[in-house]
Parts: sequence; C-alpha cells; structure tokens
Amino acid sequence: MTSRYRDSLDGFDRTVSAIAGLAMVNEKAPNANVCSPDSTNEPCPISSLIGATMATPEQNKQLVLEAFDTLFNRRDYARAETYWSPHYIQHSAHIPPGRDGLFSLVKALPDTLRHETELIMAEGDMVLLRGRFSGHGQPAPWIVVDTVRVRDGELVEHWDVIEDEVSREASVSGLPMFGDTFPEDRAEAI
Repeated sequence: MTSRYRDSLDGFDRTVSAIAGLAMVNEKAPNANVCSPDSTNEPCPISSLIGATMATPEQNKQLVLEAFDTLFNRRDYARAETYWSPHYIQHSAHIPPGRDGLFSLVKALPDTLRHETELIMAEGDMVLLRGRFSGHGQPAPWIVVDTVRVRDGELVEHWDVIEDEVSREASVSGLPMFGDTFPEDRAEAI
C-alpha cells in the first residue's frame, strides 16, 4: 500500500467492511492480516477477499467447537490439520507461532488435558470462546477466552486471555470462575 493511499485515510475509520459487511480488513493493524502469510506484512487487498467463502456465525461457532474438541480432547492431529490453516497466525504470548507451534505444545501436554466450553459467541468471521483447560499438569485449571478468526472453513488467526482458576478460599467474590463449582469440588480439576 502506498503512503499516499494511507495518508488519504487519515481521520477516517480505517476498518473497511468488504463483501456485504462480512469480511473485515483492518488497515490499522496490517501485521494482523491473514491474506498474506509471507513476511511482507502488507495489508489484505479487498480484492483478495472476493473469492473467500463466508460462513454464517452459527457455522463458524460449530466449526470452532469441533476443532477444539478434535485437538484438545480427542488429540486427533491428522483431523485437526483440516481445521487449522497451514498459515495459522498465533498471537498468544505462550504458544509458539503457527499451526505446528500449537500442535507441538498440545503434544507435549499430558494425555489428561481437557477443554470444556462454557460460552461461545460469533460475529462475522470472529468467534469468541470462554472455556476451561484442565488436566494439563499445572497447579490450577486455566480459564481462557479464545478469540479465533475463521476463513474458508479453517481457523486462521488466534488471540487468548488466560488466568488460573481460583479456589473458594481465594475467590474474593465468593463465586466460582467457571460454571457453578470451584476446582476443589471437582476431582478431575487438576
């Protein structure tokens, strides 16, 4: 993108809605695009989205639920490859880059790893999942909000926020962080 074009967008909201408002190109964060998996970091041209298959938010939610179950619970890596793009972009600070980085991390975790979903929401190509990871060998289960971008039936980009699930004693609110039970009330929590 030329600087002249960028300059012409100053003062405007640079998030351009394309293809009837279903695909998003964010000119403010060109490094976050999924159109150009190479190292050029050029923003996605709108024309590159024209051939993209747009699923409904409900279809995207179902796809992400199936993908998470396949990778984290069933540990079916061959099938999981059909859900995660080979050009998968990982924004998490604790997961190595790309699909291979994610799969290598999961392979290194104990077979007791489990993911449960408590809430899932979607708008356009973005899916937000609130869940719990347990059985990973750490002192406390993790409560995680995963945000996933879906394109052409694949998970193409990911962000997350993670915190340890606390006990009844450590909960200042007196309420559990996930569901209606505290970790100590579940035998499988750790």
